[in-house]
Amino acid sequence: MKPLRLAACLLAALLPAVALAQATSPPPGAARPASTTLPAWEQLTPEQREALIAPVRERWNDSPQERQRMLDHARRWKSMPPEERERARRGMRRFEDMTPEQRDKARAIFEQTRDMTPEQRQAFRENWRKMTPEQRQEWLRTHPSPPRP
Repeated sequence: MKPLRLAACLLAALLPAVALAQATSPPPGAARPASTTLPAWEQLTPEQREALIAPVRERWNDSPQERQRMLDHARRWKSMPPEERERARRGMRRFEDMTPEQRDKARAIFEQTRDMTPEQRQAFRENWRKMTPEQRQEWLRTHPSPPRP
């Protein structure tokens, strides 16, 4: 299943870290460890490095039309402060744990709020909290998630 567009873009930049984390993470539903000490890049074997880089290389070669976007997102990720990176990682983990219906809802909300100012997003969240479940369902019907490529 594909994550939100932003998460997908960040994934291109994060794939090595994600692959390494998945290799050492517990199965779905199990508690995640508080902290795992993994070796620095320089301490990885050539085989481990290749295993981490191969998916990015494959995606890069398979999607020439996406290369500029991938590169832009990698640069943006590198420029993020550590706190913002961690917030993005938490969001990606939350998204991975969602059901397909929850992901579709998240995509719809993201698409509608992505170009809003922080104040407009806050107002949207407050309005969303005040809605009844039926009103939320109606909103989702009138604001469907974008078609997935």
